[in-house]
Amino acid sequence: MASRLSKARGLWIPGLVLACFAACNDSAGNDRVFLTPFTSAGDAEVVARISVDCDECDWERTGSEAVVVTVELDGRPLSYLPVVRSGKAQYRVLLGAVGPGDHTLALYEDLNLTAPSVRDKAAARYDVQIDQIASSAGEHQAVSLAPFVYARPDTVGKFTDVPLLMWYEIEPTNRGTRYRYSVIFSNEDGGTPADRLMATWGRTTDIEYVYSVEVDATGAILTEDMQGPKHEILPFKGKREGRHPLLWVSTENNMVLDHGTTAVRYAPAPALVDLKNVSREQVMDANDWTYEVMTKELVREGKIVADAPTGQGTIPDPRRYVFVEGCGEAGNNAIAVSVNVDNKWLSSDRGVTEYRIVRDGCFRAAIPLPGTASARDVTAVRVQAFPRKDKPANTPSRFTRLNTMFSLNERFAPGPRIIRWEGEAVLEPGGPPYEIPVR
Repeated sequence: MASRLSKARGLWIPGLVLACFAACNDSAGNDRVFLTPFTSAGDAEVVARISVDCDECDWERTGSEAVVVTVELDGRPLSYLPVVRSGKAQYRVLLGAVGPGDHTLALYEDLNLTAPSVRDKAAARYDVQIDQIASSAGEHQAVSLAPFVYARPDTVGKFTDVPLLMWYEIEPTNRGTRYRYSVIFSNEDGGTPADRLMATWGRTTDIEYVYSVEVDATGAILTEDMQGPKHEILPFKGKREGRHPLLWVSTENNMVLDHGTTAVRYAPAPALVDLKNVSREQVMDANDWTYEVMTKELVREGKIVADAPTGQGTIPDPRRYVFVEGCGEAGNNAIAVSVNVDNKWLSSDRGVTEYRIVRDGCFRAAIPLPGTASARDVTAVRVQAFPRKDKPANTPSRFTRLNTMFSLNERFAPGPRIIRWEGEAVLEPGGPPYEIPVR
């Protein structure tokens, strides 16, 4: 393979850091495509912003899905980066802790894991910027405690259920501070079918809380846990790299354990997110490319079907949906959202009891629309509560916010937000819906 030339910029000092390039291979025969030094003045956590331009990569097409890059620091392989986006895109990769002195970042295209149709082509061009987070920086503690996530065994060498993003939230506690880390996976091979995911979550990516840690004022760890199989919250008792816990994806719906067998790991750099009065899906809205990756993986798996019938695990193109986000308390009831288009009410549950929303807080639902209709054609929104067979129908539900309603444009980006509403709607189980006009 031909070597690719690029330039590297280090953000720790002004100006350019000169890069060193080599057309040489690692011990496995992988082509080194990028090599750059950087210098740290002290202890720091390092994030590499890796820009990759890959016109040959096509997440939708079998055999051309992605170049897979090995990220190496100071001669030690750290993580793998699947290039899930066509064209030019940037990926934030956590390198971990470094001490003072000189360091070297190297990137290799892994010939064993890269898709065969792009393996032997000069398909990608690279550019790297290095961010150093000093130990005195406010975000250093949160970044230093972020987990590294190892691949599920049956995904190694395949292009499915890839971690796309990681974020963290900060919660004050009586003893100090808790950091909660969540990951957006491109899909989930097991668990909920695609049509039910769209009805009850408004997406087919898999968004999972994976790890949390409570620290005191000195930064000492007080408690830590992870989301294990069957969504059970388990204590973390595993290994660390520096302060970073090591987690292994262990189920087809991307639950984790603190031990495993795979050596392929991912290291998306965590970003701070505030989810007060909004749903987790707003992280996807802020990174709208995740909708495109989500859809392309569905296409490759044969789950996109025009006019897909309910209950078959397939869906229409997500750009044919209207996405609605609300907040409230379902309590012992189930919630469905309906929109009015051309004087016809279309419900998120599509007439299926199991497709209703049964959680409190802020939620997202998605409803397929007919023809070329979009969120702009919606004239009203209804919210309705239904009794559940497994719960006593003794209290009403409450609906307090309609945060947003939108459709995806042709580039998969959320379009204009059509409506916002705040109030206090009481929904009796089995009673009439609460209607909000769209002006």
